[in-house]
Amino acid sequence: MDEDFEDMAKNLKTFSNQMVQNPYCGIPTFFGIPFQEELIDLDIALVGVPFDLGVTNRSGARMGPREIRNQSRIVGAYNHHTFMTPCAEYRIADVGDLPFRTVYNLKEAFQDIEVFYRNLSSAGIVPITAGGDHSITFPILKSIVSKNKVGLVHFDSHCDTAPPIHGSELQHGSPMRNAVEAGIIDPERTIQIGIRGSSEILWQFSYENNMRVMHIEEFYELGWKNVVREIQNMMGDEPVYVSFDIDCLDPAFAPGTGTPVAGGMTTFDALQTLRGLKGLNIIGGDLVEVSPPYDSMGITALAGATIMFEILCLAAESLTLGRSC
Repeated sequence: MDEDFEDMAKNLKTFSNQMVQNPYCGIPTFFGIPFQEELIDLDIALVGVPFDLGVTNRSGARMGPREIRNQSRIVGAYNHHTFMTPCAEYRIADVGDLPFRTVYNLKEAFQDIEVFYRNLSSAGIVPITAGGDHSITFPILKSIVSKNKVGLVHFDSHCDTAPPIHGSELQHGSPMRNAVEAGIIDPERTIQIGIRGSSEILWQFSYENNMRVMHIEEFYELGWKNVVREIQNMMGDEPVYVSFDIDCLDPAFAPGTGTPVAGGMTTFDALQTLRGLKGLNIIGGDLVEVSPPYDSMGITALAGATIMFEILCLAAESLTLGRSC
């Protein structure tokens, strides 16, 4: 077995000893992939954004990246479904957590996010992010989308297109509205999947701008295969960003989140839907709203790490096709 691991390692562009060690050994990085602080000689960067100043209720998502790293060691770096590892062809690193000058000023924190991701984009590096609350998606998109509007595949229990809440337009209930108003994402190439709950009255912006809102009931009526077909037809060959709020999953599968809503997606259906996005022109993605204080068993972070790995695989496959923004 040890010889098999050694032979496999010789054929990988990205390798660290942690990738073949027991999950409890060493300092945790995303999937055991090497840590590299410098944003050079990379194709894909795995980024932690420990930030939850944008939450409207329960805090704790700032602790998400650390616990996702811990649980990701169980996930590993090989995809049994596609029989591939993104580490085979691409230079990938865990570049650590985004540094903030302050966690007390929302606008300044967003500026820090923009600067960091602009540096990634300038270096031609595709970012895959572990949040953090969902407010971070807006400054990330603002930094990596430099030309035409991009499509958005958004998994969530909330549309996140609310008007200003408690006097602020920059919070986790509004990033998709912010991105549309800033001319970053194309609302008619946006699909929001898994929507449900009592916040429905806040999502009028989505309907008025022809965003495709798919409530959880419709998702299960159609089945994930038909949903995948619709996404593929909607997105075509143009650039796409994938954003996954862990509260898209039912609280039975993801109790550790700030705004859990009963009646959500199973982990299996989420993974199958994500795998069906293969072939899209993925320019980046994020997994957000894992809040470890509400899940002492790590179930939510494990689901989050697994979903993050699927998004990483999609981005790698997109690079293989020679896609770009």
